[in-house]
Amino acid sequence: MASGSTRYIRYILIACFSLAALYFLTSSSIPTPQLPGGGNWGSTPNPKPLTSASPPVVPSPIGTSGTDVQASKTPNNAGGLPPPTASGERMNATFVTLARNSDIWEIAKSIRQVEDRFNRKYHYDWVFLNDKPFDDDFKKLTSSLVSGKTWYGEIPKEHWSFPDFIDQEKAKAVREDMAQRKIIYGDSISYRHMCRYESGFFFRHELMNQFEWYWRVEPSIELYCDINYDAFKYMKDNGKKYSFVLSLYEYVETIQTLWDSVKNFTTKYPEHIAQGNSMGFLSDDDGKTYNHCHFWSNFEIGNLNWLRSKAYIDYFESLDHDGGFFYERWGDAPVHSIAAALLLKKEEIHFFNDIAYYHVPFTHCPTGEQTRLELKCHCNPADNFDWKGYSCTTRYFDINGITKPEGYEKEQ
Repeated sequence: MASGSTRYIRYILIACFSLAALYFLTSSSIPTPQLPGGGNWGSTPNPKPLTSASPPVVPSPIGTSGTDVQASKTPNNAGGLPPPTASGERMNATFVTLARNSDIWEIAKSIRQVEDRFNRKYHYDWVFLNDKPFDDDFKKLTSSLVSGKTWYGEIPKEHWSFPDFIDQEKAKAVREDMAQRKIIYGDSISYRHMCRYESGFFFRHELMNQFEWYWRVEPSIELYCDINYDAFKYMKDNGKKYSFVLSLYEYVETIQTLWDSVKNFTTKYPEHIAQGNSMGFLSDDDGKTYNHCHFWSNFEIGNLNWLRSKAYIDYFESLDHDGGFFYERWGDAPVHSIAAALLLKKEEIHFFNDIAYYHVPFTHCPTGEQTRLELKCHCNPADNFDWKGYSCTTRYFDINGITKPEGYEKEQ
């Protein structure tokens, strides 16, 4: 009897101990790992409010059942952590790209570069122009990548064809001659239409009429650094009308009579030539000859009202009727550059040292290590073209009396 009582007491003690241990374990406060969005690894992150430019996304629950078909996916949902949006007013501005449907993947790369480094904070619109209608695939992809509104326009035929005053046989003979001499794009008709269109018509397209500022973006470009301010607003607030990041000498064989046409224009329209202009950037002898320097126009941020002005329209039409877009191979870069240098005051042209840019084959990497670190740049300063012998950027600094950035000597 005594041994039976002892056994019952032992059972009771074991049961009490087990209950106490179970209570201790279930009441222990072990922290649950938290996601950056405020949830935990076993639940869906709480999505923050979407901006107007963001598509609505319903996040899928992760890890909510024993048989989780979503288990292989990461919690990287589009609605969880939207990019910050910069405060302040927006300029009446747009990006503009001349592209074809076949450029879809090259322009997709460019859009991501611009959005990730700049536009995700500002949501500016984007205008796409083409000499043919854009297809649905192009529209679907590009509109999904741009945080602002997208606009798609077809170029009028009269802006992408030979004007009536061009001698077709003469133009054909020029193309054949340039092809034999292996001049780049020398035999291309479409390249000539593009250069003429960029020189005198893109800013007059009906889709562009609603805007005051533009930023030109080409397929397959790279932006190497963060842009933490509104470049459009900077241009407006500081009285700038044209800007660049790269400059160089033009291929002489393509513009043999361009300067003669420019001098004809300046003689006919002296009232359009600005006081305090940048003639020193273009010429070493006060305008008698052209040194072939130009701003590389595949990147440019500029004022559309300046391009629409009587001064610029008179300039373009004077050059256009001389026929050099087809009888030679005038590029839009020297045409824009000469206009900016002669029709604008020196202080109205800006060099963006802090917008790091690549378009094959040249790189602009900001001069100054601290600048590159602060802007999270990933370009190699050894690739910077600014201070190399074939660059004209030193000339821009000299004529404006601007001190070159510290460390430029190391990049020569």
